[in-house]
Amino acid sequence: MPKVTVLYFAQLRELRGADDESLVTAAATTGALWQELSTRHRLTFPTANVTVAVNENVVGWGAPLAEGDTVVFLPPVSGG
Repeated sequence: MPKVTVLYFAQLRELRGADDESLVTAAATTGALWQELSTRHRLTFPTANVTVAVNENVVGWGAPLAEGDTVVFLPPVSGG
């Protein structure tokens, strides 16, 4: 089980109540990690509205996770 760092931005940071966290996860992919964290922290965005990046590279929801990865979940951008 890899230990990863997750960074939260904008609305996700507000929902999570933190900028980041390090955790050991049983998730093998970014999608599985999102499901784990969505349940744990009540993150309400569907994956269609969130962009995911691993180690500064935008990836898909099936991207594998490895020890030491930094995962960023980016919510939709709003503004005006």
